[in-house]
Amino acid sequence: MQHTITRQIVFEGVGLHSGAPSVITLKPAAADEGIIFRRVDIAGAEPVKALYANVVDTRNCTCLADTSGNKISTIEHLMAALSVMKIDNVVAEVTAPEMPIMDGAAATFFEALRQAGTVKQSAPRRYLKILKSVRFADDKGNYVLLEPADKFSVYFEIEFPSKIVGHQVFDAVITPELFAEEIAPCRTFCEKTQIDYLRSIGLIKGGSLDNAVVLDGETILNPTGFKVPKECVNHKVLDALGDMYTAGLPLIGRLTAHKTGHYHNNQLLKALFADKTNYEIIEE
Repeated sequence: MQHTITRQIVFEGVGLHSGAPSVITLKPAAADEGIIFRRVDIAGAEPVKALYANVVDTRNCTCLADTSGNKISTIEHLMAALSVMKIDNVVAEVTAPEMPIMDGAAATFFEALRQAGTVKQSAPRRYLKILKSVRFADDKGNYVLLEPADKFSVYFEIEFPSKIVGHQVFDAVITPELFAEEIAPCRTFCEKTQIDYLRSIGLIKGGSLDNAVVLDGETILNPTGFKVPKECVNHKVLDALGDMYTAGLPLIGRLTAHKTGHYHNNQLLKALFADKTNYEIIEE
């Protein structure tokens, strides 16, 4: 059956780029409502469903917007936690155009959702079962692929010049236990040179070593190092889980990704839904 949260949950923090305060209030939602975001700082703002068709920007994050331009950016970490917790319906009220970055990962969201718990609803849970292979590739040869499978699993491969990252592979069926231990704690990562540039143009004012992994050549600047051995590729998996949940339903299939990001994930879902023979909606 479908599930929502048992009670209201509040998260407070700052936006990654603006550094401005941001508060999310998660509230239970009725069956079949889905995941909905609402900008409460804008009078009369309409709710925006967390669907791939409402994604308007995929540069460095996944950003939703409605036709009037009400934006909510960096939804992917919360969406990943909701997907793994099997939460179908929730309203997320946001006080700013940016979600708070929190720990730079999904551990804060996931733990709060686990503590709050979920409640079963009256409607059956529906799944999106992949029937045919669907692929999207960019002009550099990087690609993302959905294929038929009995369970939802992810294969993700990254390659970076720095030896501290290098070639990393993730390959597993996604379970709540695996997510909690190996995926949820994994922070976004970047090179120090990227930070210097982004700060020079007025961005990442809310970024810090508390919410991001920063690499400087072969050195990691975070005093405590990586939280898990393959934190970089696992963070890419985290992002992909959140982006895939904008399909509107949980997936049954295998996701394969080679050096891809938010843009590729969104384009893959567009390709998936462009042909109704690619999938079927089932109840389990």
